[in-house]
Amino acid sequence: MENISANKSFGGWQRQYLHDSTTLGCRMRFAVYLPPQASPQRRVPVLYWLSGLTCTDENFMHKAGAQRVAAELGLAIVAPDTSPRGADVADDEAFDLGQGAGFYLNATQAPWDRHYRMYDYVSQELPALIAAHFPVTGKPAIAGHSMGGHGALICALKRPQDYASVSAFSPICHPLNAPWGQKAFAAYLGEDRDTWQEWDASLLLAAAPQRLPLRVDVGLADSFLDTQLQPEALEQAAQACGYPLELYRHAEYDHSYYFVASLIEEQLRFHARHLGL
Repeated sequence: MENISANKSFGGWQRQYLHDSTTLGCRMRFAVYLPPQASPQRRVPVLYWLSGLTCTDENFMHKAGAQRVAAELGLAIVAPDTSPRGADVADDEAFDLGQGAGFYLNATQAPWDRHYRMYDYVSQELPALIAAHFPVTGKPAIAGHSMGGHGALICALKRPQDYASVSAFSPICHPLNAPWGQKAFAAYLGEDRDTWQEWDASLLLAAAPQRLPLRVDVGLADSFLDTQLQPEALEQAAQACGYPLELYRHAEYDHSYYFVASLIEEQLRFHARHLGL
């Protein structure tokens, strides 16, 4: 790993790293906030944050204002990039496909299958790297926004044994029925819609063998709410199978990081309770 930046923040450290990813076959960047409690002698719980379309590892760390509460709680935060990057990595001119739009799945179709294995990266390779190099405890929490909310949900629902809790802001809850999801899934996974089902949070939740603490926040002024996000699909699936979903609808909030910044403290404290803080 190469440490490319370090900034003191609320007594802890905000750092940025580069490393060679064997899973993605390219150089990847991620950000880490280590609270003041973290030291070689003391391990702290960790939250993985997955960002949305067009974002990098920097958007959440710069805009959400999470460091103050994380420092108080003694919670580390890791934010990966949203896709593989590089001149030889497949891309598309549209903002919702290619670099910056990895959708946290494992692509099976050319040319995407060469690099786009973000699910394996965020659920396996990156956590192993973090555990080897930083003073964090074993079972993390996971959260995200928009496309990253979709990513957080599918990671937790596919590997519930690996996480203590999961939350999301404005997640794409039912990508099989959403334009963003349909476009990405057709490109990355092919036209067989049966293969799409294992990457749809509402379908995964309906068949989940294990329950995790799950919180979702959506803004009622979000222009993507009805077409792209469809939280009612996740809510109906939870009600049908008795999954303990906490779904909060917030009047007048939109899809932006102003919404995330306004509610991030509540989500971090939600995770803190389930991480034993």
